[in-house]
Amino acid sequence: MSMAKRTDPQSPAPHAADSHDLIRVHGARVNNLKDVSIEIPKRRLTVFTGVSGSGKSSLVFGTIAAESQRLINETYSAFVQGFMPTLARPEVDVLDGLTTVITVDQQRLGADPRSTVGTATDANAMLRILFSRLGKPHIGSPQAFSFNVASVQASGAFKVDRGADRTRTVKRTFTRTGGMCTRCEGRGTVSDIDLTQLYDDSKSLAEGAFTIPGWKSDSFWTVRVYAESGLLDPDKPIRKFTKKEMQDFLYREPTKVKVEGVNLTYEGLIPKIQKSFLSKDKEALQPHIREFVERAVTFTTCPDCDGSRLSAEARSSKIAKLSIADACAMQISDLAEWVRGLDDPSVAPLLAALQRTLDSFVEIGLGYLSLDRPSGTLSGGEAQRVKMIRHLGSSLTDVTYVFDEPTIGLHPHDIQRMNDLLLRLRDKGNTVLVVEHKPQTIAIADHVVDLGPGAGTAGGTVCFEGTVAGLRAGDTITGRHLDDRAAVKETVRKPTGALEVRGASAHNLQGVDVDIPLGVLTVITGVAGSGKSSLVHGSIPAGAEVVSVDQGAIRGSRRSNPATYTGLLDPIRKAFAKANGVKPALFSPNSEGACPTCNGAGVIYTDLAMMAGVATTCEECEGRRFQASVLDHRFGGRDISEVLAMSVTEAEEFFGAGEARTPAAHRILERLADVGLGYLSLGQPLTTLSGGERQRLKLATHMADKGGVYVLDEPTTGLHLADVEQLLGLLDRLVDSGKSVIVVEHHQAVMAHADWIIDLGPGAGHDGGRIVFEGTPADLVAARSTLTGEHLAAYVGA
Repeated sequence: MSMAKRTDPQSPAPHAADSHDLIRVHGARVNNLKDVSIEIPKRRLTVFTGVSGSGKSSLVFGTIAAESQRLINETYSAFVQGFMPTLARPEVDVLDGLTTVITVDQQRLGADPRSTVGTATDANAMLRILFSRLGKPHIGSPQAFSFNVASVQASGAFKVDRGADRTRTVKRTFTRTGGMCTRCEGRGTVSDIDLTQLYDDSKSLAEGAFTIPGWKSDSFWTVRVYAESGLLDPDKPIRKFTKKEMQDFLYREPTKVKVEGVNLTYEGLIPKIQKSFLSKDKEALQPHIREFVERAVTFTTCPDCDGSRLSAEARSSKIAKLSIADACAMQISDLAEWVRGLDDPSVAPLLAALQRTLDSFVEIGLGYLSLDRPSGTLSGGEAQRVKMIRHLGSSLTDVTYVFDEPTIGLHPHDIQRMNDLLLRLRDKGNTVLVVEHKPQTIAIADHVVDLGPGAGTAGGTVCFEGTVAGLRAGDTITGRHLDDRAAVKETVRKPTGALEVRGASAHNLQGVDVDIPLGVLTVITGVAGSGKSSLVHGSIPAGAEVVSVDQGAIRGSRRSNPATYTGLLDPIRKAFAKANGVKPALFSPNSEGACPTCNGAGVIYTDLAMMAGVATTCEECEGRRFQASVLDHRFGGRDISEVLAMSVTEAEEFFGAGEARTPAAHRILERLADVGLGYLSLGQPLTTLSGGERQRLKLATHMADKGGVYVLDEPTTGLHLADVEQLLGLLDRLVDSGKSVIVVEHHQAVMAHADWIIDLGPGAGHDGGRIVFEGTPADLVAARSTLTGEHLAAYVGA
């Protein structure tokens, strides 16, 4: 793309400084990129397109953004770099013309229970200062309004050495007033353990009363320490315990006891369960243990602070009849109006800064949130927009902003607003790089880079570079599908029943009564914040055999891969073990078969202190991850490392017929291929998968579940236009096999393909939470009575 040079009319030639108008990338080989060389114009909006897994993120985030960050880090002293994360140089020959990169990605905000929307932005800090200055009665410094600061009182004496054997004792008293609610410790919820899930009180300890997973009756450390401690009668049913016995059984402090001559520690059941199960990350527990924890532990709103997390003192101080707890619970758009009504010259700069932050929330389409919303409950798209807030009013120019699908989770009505923000950042003189699939955002690009042609090893090359008009005319997958429009279904399936939701009031739902039809494809739509997720995740009646595939992050280290996550490695290991007459553990890179040099990682990580760490391929196993002796065992003519290097499509063929036929493995591989992951290699680390790939991997795993109702939360997230068609085929197959599919979705192609649409709105937050339309897509298009109806009608050209 040619760019006009900024020239001085008096000068015959352009200034040397004006010649650096391009970011040049030559020979990029990060992940699946195949020696990619491109030139990106500065101070323009460039959109990167291509099928999921084609290398967009590898080029934008893994190469350009990573190198910019590394170079910035190198400007600090070695001492400071020692405290910063170490970054390796990306595999690229030349990177020229880089500017400072600000990355706004989809990484979830920390799910720490103490983190809220207010603490993740600066809004909460500013509110605390405001209340400490203007709140009546005055209760203390900003800390007195913080639910993360406990009140502390301490007193004591210390000696001060004055030299020449003279010391003086000084007494000090220290107090700190914090705003933390003492009952829930600033969490807003208190946990309660359901004792009926821990034991059967009609049985005695000797009869095996415990129903806790893994507590075997012959175990010294668990069951026998209770039965043989001498503190309890092992033959008496638990319900007949005296008050003292029940106290000892459930709450006794750690006590030394002797069981068969072995010294053990006896501890009450409740603290023991809290230490062994509840103090661990729930996601890291084994599935059956996690299921037990979810059954046994109930979380209820803290009765002392009513979920506000704040002490009574913090809630007693008010400005204009509002406490800080009331302010944080308000919808941000209403809070912005309240702040606008405050007028006090003593805090004018603070009010202006707070007003700017709250207005940014509204402008970016997040006015429906409240500051006390836990940050871990935000979707990926919401988290990304929260991160954008701090950059909207920035005075920085000539910065490169990198966005990862900023339209995720946005209704077509809101996408225009996001486009305006991207253009505003560009018009201030910044370079804006956007990874995107939505045609509405691709359309506003000054420059387009299309990667592909396929995904994984079939991608990683530049298929097109130029204008949007050139992309539309070009013969690439993106160009061909850019103007795709799904037609509204003429004939729809008939429901076989209904899920009755009555009086739903989760979050902003306003007593919603709705019958969600079963046996068909139901799509639930509405603007972001209208209550869609609250309806499907918070209101569907229990016991409905629902399989929920949400946008929650996949847990997994660099040792996890699609084979381990889906359970595919188990039948493969067993097949190898049976064919060779050895133990299955030999065929796991995380167990006995692991290469001793790299411990089964395939690479050796060298920590270079304050310099970037280096990962080098293990020389012993040459990256295969297994001991040489394990690779002598073959199955179907292949060793285990060759099988893990296969793509899903290759493996499906390999395990489907011939001597390597393994039905259990083949079934899992079929499901992976069904969701469009045929290009993934079985041993690819989970940490390298994109957001869309992770969700489809989760969907493939859940397709084996026995539930009759599937609830999918925006399954088109991260999907290329060409892949949406395949997803619609998969949803149709699920419905035709007798399942009921409920999809929360903004993509018009999915809406047009639905049998039944339930539209929530009309707005977001307290302006939403109501059903504004129920019926077929054709009726919605004909009525055009809602925002969704208008956009769907425009999409299908009605």
